[in-house]
Amino acid sequence: MSDTPKGTMMAVVTTGTGGYERLDYREVAMPEPEPGEVLLQVLAAGINNTDINTRLGWYSSDVKSGTQDSREDAEHADGGWSGATPFPLIQGTDCCGRVVAVGDGGDETLIGTRVLVRSCMREKDFSSMDTVWLGSNFDGAFAQYVKVPAGEVFAIDSDWSDAELATLPCAYGTAENMIHRAGVTDGERVLVPGASGGVGSALIQLLKRRGAEVVAITSAAKRERVLEIGADQVLCREDDPVAAIGENSVDVVIDNVAGPGFGTMLKLLRRGGRYASSGAIAGPVVELDMRDLYLKDITLIGCTAWDEPIFGNLISYVEKGEIRPLLAATYPLDQIVEAQKVFQEKHHAGKIVLIPAS
Repeated sequence: MSDTPKGTMMAVVTTGTGGYERLDYREVAMPEPEPGEVLLQVLAAGINNTDINTRLGWYSSDVKSGTQDSREDAEHADGGWSGATPFPLIQGTDCCGRVVAVGDGGDETLIGTRVLVRSCMREKDFSSMDTVWLGSNFDGAFAQYVKVPAGEVFAIDSDWSDAELATLPCAYGTAENMIHRAGVTDGERVLVPGASGGVGSALIQLLKRRGAEVVAITSAAKRERVLEIGADQVLCREDDPVAAIGENSVDVVIDNVAGPGFGTMLKLLRRGGRYASSGAIAGPVVELDMRDLYLKDITLIGCTAWDEPIFGNLISYVEKGEIRPLLAATYPLDQIVEAQKVFQEKHHAGKIVLIPAS
């Protein structure tokens, strides 16, 4: 094995479900890579809804409200992605890092390589939908160092900064996976609610590179920014989308908002349309008119496990200059509470990224 850094490191340890007091920036033991693993120095780590939702226990079956209304004083034993979260846990689903050591028998030529980590990992292989997630099922990137399976790191040749690269994994991976599953093709009209967030802004870019027409929904304050990202048409949240673009007017809806607006999304779909989702920030419990579903031959597509080509494709898009980073702000890792508060205010467009001390 290559020489592994010894001793301790600084990390943000999430001690359980609850408020910001659960984020403990402290000294912890340095991870040591086992065979088949690599150790990364974390160069930058993006903030995602999933980091906050896991801390709040929002994935629990007893939570019915949107993410903004989750109670910080509630205990949720089943509040993780797949049952109980293994607290205490170092969260952080997005990681741009540099390989500093490999486990016994590993490829030492990787040492020194700047890489991105595939956040969503198939637990067995791509014949199974079972997944584990960096920073949700095992320790993640809110630390100076992290160890991950060697097969989940992807070298990248790009002039993007570390912080810009850290905007990519979770948001763009989730967005590309939904586009892939929905089979979006050149010339199709796609509706994207929640278009200014990390996933929404990624969707706009990734849809445009496929030649789709993008109709976005966002707040009035962010309308111009969403147009700059590349949306063809932008509706404000206060608008009636049926009145604005008409029933049966879009081929695909890619929606991580859900909540009370879900039924309207199905009205907007043409016959044979597809609805894809990997989230529900406005509320997980929705009202479905089955007549819209079956009379219009609509396909509902749930998306969590990333398909095999997704992450490699993203790397190629960056290296070819087909997409650009959408970095809203950076904060030192020890200012994670302030960064998450700003994230929750939702005034930004793009991603907020944390930088560990070097």
